[in-house]
Amino acid sequence: RLYQIPFEMPDCEGESETRTLHLVGDFSAPAEFFVTLGVFSFLYAMAALVLYLRFHSLYGENKKLPIADFCITVCFAFFWLVAAAAWGKGLTDVKAATRPASLIAAMAVCQGLEVVCNAGATPAMGLANISVVR
Repeated sequence: RLYQIPFEMPDCEGESETRTLHLVGDFSAPAEFFVTLGVFSFLYAMAALVLYLRFHSLYGENKKLPIADFCITVCFAFFWLVAAAAWGKGLTDVKAATRPASLIAAMAVCQGLEVVCNAGATPAMGLANISVVR
């Protein structure tokens, strides 16, 4: 929800005046889907572990239970692939929306002829990239 993040920037016309810049975009849906699927996968894994360890005889005697377990696991694997792709696209969109050069281009104060704006260092996105790989 980048639109909720305000940036204060100076206004060249008044020394104590500031303007507020709001970022554009809401990329929360892919992240929420990714996290929700991770939580459900964890809960299913814990339930399956209890079934395997506590009710081992029930799992061995019933022939439909292993097939149902396999089908649920395949569904989780497919949705995990979809969620990782959606989060990867969402992260790419977040990077594009928060790129320092695009933020400077959106600032009206930097549009003057004699104004020189510098973005500084590019933010580190290594941990965000790793979150997609997981």
